[in-house]
Amino acid sequence: MRQVTFDLDVLRSFVAGVDLGSFGRAADRLGRSTSAVSAQLKKLEEQAGVPLLRKEGRGLALTEAGETMLAYARRLLALNDQASRAVRGAELEGRVRLGLQEDFGETLLPQVLGQFARAHPKVRIEARVARNADLLERIALAQLDLALAWDHDARLPHAERLLELPMCWIGPAAPAASVFTDDGDVPLVAFEAPCLFRDCATEALDRANLSWRAAFTSPSLAGLWAAATAGLGVAVRTPLGLPATVRTLAPGEQGLPALPSISLSLYQAQAQPDPVAAALGDIVRQCILDSAPRALAGETRREPLP
Repeated sequence: MRQVTFDLDVLRSFVAGVDLGSFGRAADRLGRSTSAVSAQLKKLEEQAGVPLLRKEGRGLALTEAGETMLAYARRLLALNDQASRAVRGAELEGRVRLGLQEDFGETLLPQVLGQFARAHPKVRIEARVARNADLLERIALAQLDLALAWDHDARLPHAERLLELPMCWIGPAAPAASVFTDDGDVPLVAFEAPCLFRDCATEALDRANLSWRAAFTSPSLAGLWAAATAGLGVAVRTPLGLPATVRTLAPGEQGLPALPSISLSLYQAQAQPDPVAAALGDIVRQCILDSAPRALAGETRREPLP
């Protein structure tokens, strides 16, 4: 079979259109006409030999092949951009400030720090592991250069949606006979309010007419995992970054209601980050996209593109 060499400019337009939710907006960002971007997408589908987009309502959505292409396109572009910075020779120096959720503090952060330190030993990284609201506030105030945070926020324009992740009920690794208390309540293990996951859990239970109670509240994720491991109640997170002592409950297991999905985005303080922040962003992005398939078993979901 003839090998196909994909055009990186075409892939860049494809990824920009998905990230921005519109190929018209992608054309504006890339300084191209909408017709030129449409021609690029047509070329990409011809090279792929299968449809990558399908109509959904008044917009477009990725096909299964489009999801696969998107994942590879991100990796190819990240490698290209890393190579471009490397061969230009300038050794990066200075500092960069990274913020991320506790979910990734033990799993992702060591990997990111190791890769970045080996590639750019003269750069000092300041990492902050914190709650979502704190991270987004610090990005808005330019107190962080990059932040990996939940819930794509339209008020913060410099963001790239990386994944749409399912929320899951989390219980101990050893299945319990029942998650319900003797009174028929669902015991919740959750962060102190405000918390996106806590709100989604209680709303889902209320819609299902299931009573619940706050069985354990903690300001730290380690506390949630300890309580869930001990069987004090069920927590709600995504499948990424789970310790071995807990597990995700299957959809509908023990009569618990379905939960929505949540976006994971990479936020930047500046529209055009400096070379140091851009290099770190490349590594964060790639580490997330590499770890997602193992956690999700390929079940990443995306919204239609208007």
